[in-house]
Amino acid sequence: MFLLTREVRFTANPSGLGQFSRLQVTLGGEPAPPTQYVVDIKQIDVAVRSRALDLVADQRMAVGPLMLELFDRLVDCWPSGVRLQSLVLCANPYLSFSVIGSELPMVRLSKKFEFSAAHRLHNPNLDEEQNRRLFGKCNNPHGHGHNYELQVTLVAEPAADGSLIDVGAMERIVGETVLERFDHKNLNTELAEFRELIPTVENIAMTIYRLLRPRFATGGSKLGSVTVWETAKTWCEYGE
Repeated sequence: MFLLTREVRFTANPSGLGQFSRLQVTLGGEPAPPTQYVVDIKQIDVAVRSRALDLVADQRMAVGPLMLELFDRLVDCWPSGVRLQSLVLCANPYLSFSVIGSELPMVRLSKKFEFSAAHRLHNPNLDEEQNRRLFGKCNNPHGHGHNYELQVTLVAEPAADGSLIDVGAMERIVGETVLERFDHKNLNTELAEFRELIPTVENIAMTIYRLLRPRFATGGSKLGSVTVWETAKTWCEYGE
């Protein structure tokens, strides 16, 4: 199956959520003759602007019910054989909300954070020459640093009053559990988790996920995934 995503950009300002500016619509299906499009992107633009923008601009609606209603309004707009897979509504570069058709009525909240840390890629079970061949400059004995970006995604069903997730509480948990622990640290020498585990971006994402999972095991939400960007060109998402 092909997954086609179209981002529709606009301006709206729901109360308490900042300024929404982008809605990403992902459709699944097969390219159809004669265009070989899954869907003509102009059709996506029209559907969003005619069926969704007034709802996004409605400052009376909480974000949980908003996301579910958006999906409901857009789910039947497409040709036969094409299904609405997911919607992502972006509040700003660091905060977004999403719904996935297979997870309804759950809603996802994704928040980005930043930390700086140093690491060295080195496997103690290999000799120095093998490590240099495997990891190249990343095996520098003195290590090297990255400005990491971290995205934490929580999944919850909107409460009876429409509320979803307390973003402030989420930020405090991530700050206490991850940022204070990782920021401006040498991961190999200062974090017990990496004394025997190579701090690749894959293992960093897994470690952060496992640190956060029990902190979000109560309160009506659960941890969906953790994504870590090592550079703008390299990132890893991890979930269980």
